[in-house]
Amino acid sequence: MTAATRAARFSVAPMMDWTDRHCRYFHRLLTRHALLYTEMVTAPAVIHGDRARLLGFSPEEHPVALQLGGSDPLQLAEAVRIACDFGYDEINLNVGCPSDRVQNGAFGACLMREPGLVAECVSAMMAASEAAGGPAITVKCRIGVDEQEPPVALRDFLRVVSAAGVSRFSVHARKAWLQGLSPKENRTIPPLDYDLVRMMRSENPGLHLSLNGGIDTLDAATAHLDDGFAGVMIGRAAYQNPWDMLSGVDERVFGAAPRDTDARAVVAAMAEYAGRVDAPVKSIGRHMLGLFTGKPGAKIWRRYLSEHMYLPDAGPHTLLDAMQAMEHRPAYA
Repeated sequence: MTAATRAARFSVAPMMDWTDRHCRYFHRLLTRHALLYTEMVTAPAVIHGDRARLLGFSPEEHPVALQLGGSDPLQLAEAVRIACDFGYDEINLNVGCPSDRVQNGAFGACLMREPGLVAECVSAMMAASEAAGGPAITVKCRIGVDEQEPPVALRDFLRVVSAAGVSRFSVHARKAWLQGLSPKENRTIPPLDYDLVRMMRSENPGLHLSLNGGIDTLDAATAHLDDGFAGVMIGRAAYQNPWDMLSGVDERVFGAAPRDTDARAVVAAMAEYAGRVDAPVKSIGRHMLGLFTGKPGAKIWRRYLSEHMYLPDAGPHTLLDAMQAMEHRPAYA
């Protein structure tokens, strides 16, 4: 079993504009063992763009997976060859994003209608990765799109794509409505169908299926694991309430010894990180706004960061100042 497969028992979903390298470094301070994903990067961007900026990450982020977007097997294979030089633990194909930009590019969730094309894509990606000594290729998908009947669509999709060699899938247990719903609405309005994914798990015992969608507490995540899912993938909850969602994962999901740390130590570590990377503190602090969610002083923490991290003199000290403002809050705050 690879490190990525072990880590996929609990993963943080790829989220556009959220799970960049600063976010992942922050999340890694909360969990050493969970699998972290990049934002989706399109294959043409990898081929023609600033590779260091798009693909670079800190060694501390391992285990970390790259998510690629695309529908051209040759482009995806070339993107995989390039990405292998960066040392990712997994490369994932996006077959779930419903955004207009993705639809216009004929990839993402609309590929649920073309499992044969997805099979061609992953075959090319696997060949490129194997030739480069790279990692496993995985897929993140929906249960269907628009007019599709999910029991038929998902069953066919898993059958065809797994026959091409993919053994690990993350399944967002909602249909995507590409016509009529915005990407934001697609994250919440289509009903969840955990039972369907559970059925597919029973029908495909050789596949590693991670359940994604609507899992918003660590208790809920562990309940799905106890129910027999090979993995769970957490999205917005891990971003918006990172301490509660991630700080107990290593102990409760991976059986690690309890860690002697707290959220304040994480702030200090992030201030140190901000001092040695070439990035404005606003690019780092925005991922930390939810660190104290539900804790005394959380509003002060959030407000102080929101007001100060965009100022011209903002720096690593801004994170420490925000924590100090929170700790010296009035008793009624």
